[in-house]
Amino acid sequence: QVQLVESGGALVRPGGSLTLSCVASGFPFRDYAMSWVRQAPGKGREFVAGIRFDGNDVSYQTSAKGRFTISRDNAKNTLFLRMNSLNTDNTAVYYCAKDQAVKRWVQKPISNEYDHWGQETQVTVSS
Repeated sequence: QVQLVESGGALVRPGGSLTLSCVASGFPFRDYAMSWVRQAPGKGREFVAGIRFDGNDVSYQTSAKGRFTISRDNAKNTLFLRMNSLNTDNTAVYYCAKDQAVKRWVQKPISNEYDHWGQETQVTVSS
């Protein structure tokens, strides 16, 4: 079955950096666009960044542009999110999410366009 296992979340000080990872299994990873989605305390889930199935295009939430970098290693079935210049607004649980359709690319999917989610990893930005 499909599994998405995130790691890399931590407590970090404002201005710090983190890299999140998501290891995928149970499906042909290279055929599906992937995203990072987050949920801050008391808020709904929001798109952070997405990457095309072949890695040839990416998209970001406005606040993430220039600070976050999404990437993937299709040979290792792994998705990454490098986050720099973190601030307290970035405190949230982060999920990787798999697009519902093979070789489809939508720059900013909405929640019902994903069919599997990881178990989450907590990012806390605090001094």
